[in-house]
Amino acid sequence: MGILFLGGLKARLFILLIVGLLAAFAVLIIVSPYRRDRVFGFMDPWADAFGRGYQLSHSLIAFGRGELFGVGLGASVEKLFYLPEAHTDFVLALVGEELGLMGTVTIVLLFGLFVIKGFQIARRARNPFGRHLAMGITLLVGMQALVNAGVVTGLLPTKGLTLPFVSYGGSSLMANLFGVGILLNISRDRQGGQDSSGPRAVRKRGVVTE
Repeated sequence: MGILFLGGLKARLFILLIVGLLAAFAVLIIVSPYRRDRVFGFMDPWADAFGRGYQLSHSLIAFGRGELFGVGLGASVEKLFYLPEAHTDFVLALVGEELGLMGTVTIVLLFGLFVIKGFQIARRARNPFGRHLAMGITLLVGMQALVNAGVVTGLLPTKGLTLPFVSYGGSSLMANLFGVGILLNISRDRQGGQDSSGPRAVRKRGVVTE
């Protein structure tokens, strides 16, 4: 969706696509009991703190315990069999508990810096394919981090997405590292197809000079 928007899809088609997807999401939520539980549980986790709101309520407790500077690195209590998936989907809640608001804000700012640099690389790309590829990789990491942060803070329903580069997990980390490698390669290639590390041929008045 991000690539379609940034690639210049007509506004009318984009709006129709958004409306269609929202309608499909609504149907999928209505016909699935566990999806309904997730949505209603996220709206008021304290209404059923030992049931459908258990995970989110303990995530919020972890943030509350951390306060401004946290309880100390490694001193989290919520990761001791209280908060489910504490090492993957809800690792940001542990960061908030152990390093406090300052640690959480630092991670969010680092992801913001990643997105800014990614779009700068995309803007400097020499061809449309490289530009859209760079934007796609940046959105892939940035949106996943945004959704993960929204889930652990109770702003979004639980989605099961890891926090890039922070959550435990081999496949997610490898995919993100591959994406960063491609992004760095796009950043390095700014010479219009010429090798930036070697001598550059300059054509001037019909004469080629090295």
